[in-house]
Amino acid sequence: MTKSAKPTELLKQLEGLNAAQLRRLLVEHLTKQKLGLYWESNAIARDLALNADVVLPRLVPESGFRPADMQAEQPHKNLIIEGDNFDALRLLRNTHAGKIRVIYIDPPYNTGNKDWVYNDRYVGANDRWRHSQWLEFLYQRLTLARDLLTSDGVILVSINDENRSRLELLMDEVFPRRRIGSLVWRTKDTGNDAGQRFSHVHEHVLIYANENFKFNGRATDRAKFRNPDNDTRGDWAPRPLTKAHSLTERENTYYPIQNPKTGYWYPCDPDSVWRFASETKVTDGQILRSETLEEMIRQDLIYFPPVKVEELMLFATKEELLKAIRAGGGPVLPKKKTQLLREDLPDIDDWIGRIIAPGRPSRKDFWDSKPEAERIAPLGSWIAGVNEELEDNDDDDESPEALRTTRGGVATDEIKAIFGSRPFQHPKPLTLLRNLLRQASNKDDTVLDFFAGSGTTGQAVLELNAEDGGNRRFILCSSTEATEKEPDKNICRDVCAERMRRVIQGYSGASGRNLSSGGEFAYLKLDKIEAADLTYEAEPAHAHQLLAMARFGAVNPNPEGAVQLIGHAVGCDVLLVPEVTADALAVLIDWPQKHAVARIAVYSDRPQTLDDKLRQAGVEANCYGIHELWQRSQEATQQALNVSEE
Repeated sequence: MTKSAKPTELLKQLEGLNAAQLRRLLVEHLTKQKLGLYWESNAIARDLALNADVVLPRLVPESGFRPADMQAEQPHKNLIIEGDNFDALRLLRNTHAGKIRVIYIDPPYNTGNKDWVYNDRYVGANDRWRHSQWLEFLYQRLTLARDLLTSDGVILVSINDENRSRLELLMDEVFPRRRIGSLVWRTKDTGNDAGQRFSHVHEHVLIYANENFKFNGRATDRAKFRNPDNDTRGDWAPRPLTKAHSLTERENTYYPIQNPKTGYWYPCDPDSVWRFASETKVTDGQILRSETLEEMIRQDLIYFPPVKVEELMLFATKEELLKAIRAGGGPVLPKKKTQLLREDLPDIDDWIGRIIAPGRPSRKDFWDSKPEAERIAPLGSWIAGVNEELEDNDDDDESPEALRTTRGGVATDEIKAIFGSRPFQHPKPLTLLRNLLRQASNKDDTVLDFFAGSGTTGQAVLELNAEDGGNRRFILCSSTEATEKEPDKNICRDVCAERMRRVIQGYSGASGRNLSSGGEFAYLKLDKIEAADLTYEAEPAHAHQLLAMARFGAVNPNPEGAVQLIGHAVGCDVLLVPEVTADALAVLIDWPQKHAVARIAVYSDRPQTLDDKLRQAGVEANCYGIHELWQRSQEATQQALNVSEE
């Protein structure tokens, strides 16, 4: 990304320069401009979400969900945040930096159909700065989101084909050298001819990740390892001997194989030659980098399938062989039935008089030959339909794992099943999100969606937890989408949160999600306070939830009491004292013995006074000021602004 200098700065540089100096300055400017994405960030009105206030969380209990079996003091691990997602990301940058392992977002696609809001107004197809505003809008949010990821974190972003190139260049700027690739999924089976006899039926999921990230892939099925020939080395599975190179590409690995025990011959596929070299093809001075196939046969590492005598083939003359080939006969690949012998092959005469066996030899892969943790097949880039036929690659551990999902229209039916109506446009299918998270997340991960919409990501997290016993948490950020015409509209509360509530309780015959699989959530609204007014307007409840989120990644029920427990750390309780009083001091002095902890960490408006009093009472305590908490929030906000404006 190259952003233009501010006009006033350019004018100052140009004043007083002669023609030669102007030419030199122009050359310097052009040569410094790197290859990449450019948008007119200085020509558009910057997003009004960029401000210098501090974002603080406020719990709204009536909009959240606490099941009956949830203990009164038990914190919420799942969060739904109502507000501009830029503000939500500013808050999370203060509380969850480096703690989010998986981010999935389905941002507005910039279709021109007024599908997103910039600076409190919808952006239409005829807006002069439509694409630049869209890029700036996402740039600010992705920059903040980047700092939330763990060292092995990943972000997955859905996008249509029209804007894929722009978004990918933007992602390259925000996440340099962290591109993994993209997934492609067919969104519909029916066509929608957009003109020129071309139909848009695919979308993409862009993948960017930190260095230590890996998809879960597909574990090898142990049941496929058997020992049909009673090999003393144990169970094994057959693996292909071929590779994706043709005769013309790899002439040295095109040769016939003979079973020395039976004398039967096996032709090489001219379109997919053998993986291993042959001693018959070695030339003088050639250095082999792997074992020859003959040596593997001598070590009993090659398996020849059983053959029935009546299935053997023998051609006494060339005319007989060519007649069989022309009639579609001769040896063929077992599954594809592709002929292995052709008239134009260089070794066609060698097959006269040889006994040719059906089937294909394979390599023995012993279960004990490598650790089970290394037997993982990678994730492929194609997202298949649930009923789509894929090539059977079960015989190859290295064949990619294919995700599957229903088509996009099914997501509308899923929403209707929950609400009885269609309160949200263009949701993503539940199977898509569930299978993406199955591959991208581990059982204890926190999953963030800051374009949460109807809450599909949250439902996918709960279903995945129920499936594998995981303890994943979700953070969903959604706006109200209220407008002048619809001032009471609240997508976050009435669709996203309501969907999660119904999913947890059960709907339309579907079973609910209990507390063990994450069946709860806290609902937060964002209070924005000017930095100069923090001392007067920020409340203890803000401090309580801010500390709970930052220290423990959770939200507590609205606190009460002179001394409030934020959470338990190792050998230490973290406490908040809204007002330092004699009663509060007495509670703090008794706290370590009463709650069996070695020390306490206390936040209050008078940290030095508490430190002196507790020290005199022999209490091990670390005392911090609430004003320090506000200062850190302000610094985090300002840092976020600086990063976004660089």
